[in-house]
Amino acid sequence: MYARPVAVLAATTLGLTALVLPASAAGTEQSTAGREDAPQVIAHRGASAYAPENTLAAVDLADEMGFAWVENDVQRTKDGELVVVHDDSLARTTDVEQRFPDRAPWKVKEFTAAEIATLDAGSWRGAEWAGARVPTLKQYLERVDENNQKLLLEIKKPELYPGIEKDTLRVLGEEGWLDRSHVRSRLVIQSFGADSVKAVHQQRPDITTGFLGTPAVADLPSYAAFTDQINPTHTSLSAEYVAAVHALKGAHGKRLRVSTWTVNDAAAATRVAGFGVDGIITNNPDIVRDAVG
Repeated sequence: MYARPVAVLAATTLGLTALVLPASAAGTEQSTAGREDAPQVIAHRGASAYAPENTLAAVDLADEMGFAWVENDVQRTKDGELVVVHDDSLARTTDVEQRFPDRAPWKVKEFTAAEIATLDAGSWRGAEWAGARVPTLKQYLERVDENNQKLLLEIKKPELYPGIEKDTLRVLGEEGWLDRSHVRSRLVIQSFGADSVKAVHQQRPDITTGFLGTPAVADLPSYAAFTDQINPTHTSLSAEYVAAVHALKGAHGKRLRVSTWTVNDAAAATRVAGFGVDGIITNNPDIVRDAVG
């Protein structure tokens, strides 16, 4: 369906599927990456090294490459719709500057869902992606479900969108993502905002949650009270830190897990795998899979 580099085609041919398991499902499934203890691989914003990030095309390409888990970012429009986009401005990944030149700095929260739906979210990555759109969370969930994939959902910049946790849970519920099957093994919700992670845990204690960041070791027990994963940048990691996280049990009484980001080359993937991380979030899932599998 999509033009892909040789490495991607080779990975697809191998048919190897890489997964990351929520804490609630840890121990019930096994990695298919070749080693039982190999870190699981999560496609960051979909297969974003090869397709426009956070689009349905990136989700589909990750699926074609054999990756079950995808990561995305959720923000809220002026009229309350949840959309899948990383930056709080639309300028980098759409043609909003050309379409609406007088509305700088083109913040997501200043545009309606209907306006955002008209934007080209693909051409910035190449002419072959022209016409790709910013999906709503509803559209994104439908596609992930259709592909039988799993979702690491990031609530982006929650300080800009009071109550977005409740809105996110509402849409997840409307789309069937809060049933036992999805909650148990197909959904993780994470955020850089500790209060946002707490809010999700308080409203739906059954959902697996992750905190994005590298809290001090002394502070880890307080995070363990409301989250199941500590997900730091790979440049902040050490084997000792991973061991300190693993020594604690998270909100669901399972060992705290570590999924690190954003690891895009084989050397970094090998390094963090040696630290004992549980998951690797990457724009280049094929490269990481080859390195650690």
